[in-house]
Amino acid sequence: MGGMSAVILAGLGNPGASYAGNRHNIGFMVIDRLMSDYGFPKPSLKFGGALSEGRVGLHKVFVFKPLGYMNTSGGPLGQLCNFYKLGAENVIVLHDELDLETGKIRIKTSGGNGGHNGLKSIDAHLGQDYKRLRIGIGHPGHKDLVSDYVLSDFTKAEWPMFETMIHEMSRHMPLLLQGDEAGYMNKISLVTKDT
Repeated sequence: MGGMSAVILAGLGNPGASYAGNRHNIGFMVIDRLMSDYGFPKPSLKFGGALSEGRVGLHKVFVFKPLGYMNTSGGPLGQLCNFYKLGAENVIVLHDELDLETGKIRIKTSGGNGGHNGLKSIDAHLGQDYKRLRIGIGHPGHKDLVSDYVLSDFTKAEWPMFETMIHEMSRHMPLLLQGDEAGYMNKISLVTKDT
């Protein structure tokens, strides 16, 4: 990521009030928190999503929430990249990750989509060279339970930890944007490892 190039932070989720608290929507939650923490203007509806532009630390950032459903996330993101002439290497996608324990995050560039419908759609439109910020939501234990699990809300018991995590993911975002992935992950794990 060049110093001057803009970054697109795209959070994945499903639009509408009924999905707002779902585990599958944690990408949206982090984007909402970022917009509030860094004083982004109210988003406008463009390219099939909610788009706002601002700064996070020294970086020019577009925050984006595709507003089709999860499995159509790639189209809007592709349009956004085309319009601003930004490639997949300028994109960081924030999404829920079943294969990570609750409270863990990982950053990965390219590779498979782990069955995540949002990522499958993005792969189809952008290729695989974007960065993923994988946010651990834990696994319900059996693949047949996955769909109900990701579309259910965080429990009252879980929520305080996720709220802390979302706050910290936003607060330390400048570290990630300047390329210090290890430092960023470390900051988040410090606050979630004891809960």
